Amino acid sequence: MKQKKMLQLFAFIVALQINVIAQQVTPAAEKGKNPLLELKGFSQTVYYSTGHEARAKEIASRCDNAAAYFNGLFGFRPTTKLYILSQADWKDYAAPTVYGMPHYPDSSRLVIAAEDNDFWRSFLPPVDKLPAPLAARVKLAYGKPDGTYSMMPFFDLLALHELGHGFHNQAKLKMHRKWMLELLPNIMLHTYIAQKEPGLLPALETFPEMVVAAGSAEYKFTSLADFEKLYDNMGMGPKNYGWYQCNLHVAGKNIYNAGGVAAVQKLWIALKSHQTTMTDEAFIQMLSTEVHESVAAVYLKWNK
Repeated sequence: MKQKKMLQLFAFIVALQINVIAQQVTPAAEKGKNPLLELKGFSQTVYYSTGHEARAKEIASRCDNAAAYFNGLFGFRPTTKLYILSQADWKDYAAPTVYGMPHYPDSSRLVIAAEDNDFWRSFLPPVDKLPAPLAARVKLAYGKPDGTYSMMPFFDLLALHELGHGFHNQAKLKMHRKWMLELLPNIMLHTYIAQKEPGLLPALETFPEMVVAAGSAEYKFTSLADFEKLYDNMGMGPKNYGWYQCNLHVAGKNIYNAGGVAAVQKLWIALKSHQTTMTDEAFIQMLSTEVHESVAAVYLKWNK
């Protein structure tokens, strides 16, 4: 009860701080780079490109709320720097990857695109060619007043996925497999949205479910073995990587639906406890017995 009251007090303080957010130029813009602006009043450092203050506030506020929520579950919160970048600033402050790919270039920086972009749009098929029930879901989740569509509502939520990387990196969890490196943040993301902002579930669920339902025929790499081998240098390419992530998003949803909040808590404890190298068999057995069968099923049922 005391911890709950402390979290409520923290949330109240954050809300007060948000009302007095000020902006300033980053104190030491590097030579040749456009200076970013800084938001004040958040638990993490927040930088953003000129013209994108409103989006920076929204994303930063959600990250703060999620960090407080997971601190309540894990007893840990990371120290992060959030960058919300225009396409013009991406080359200067992000890792060398396609614009729009959310990523964690080091143990503390979290990078999110500030603008709609071709990478996001590339995943959305012509809505008028979709089956009527799916088209209705896409319109509800991503439709704009002018009749066009934007994947921004989905990709904005990926800030919480990247925050999940900050949690496991700074807490020094042993992730054992590359697919687990991405699965845990997806379970965290789905858990937070389902628990605290369920109105955003259509935006979170529709896109990955649409990609998974379309099948894997257009992708060269589809196995978890390929993912393990190609992950470090993104050798599968950004769109193929997005297909993997969509499958892991759906897996995160399935795990939450099967095991609830307890699943992510048990997984955190297990990954923190098991620090020695494990075979596939030992790892999957541990996940099944110490966490939940739905987590082991990601490996056991992949592509079946």
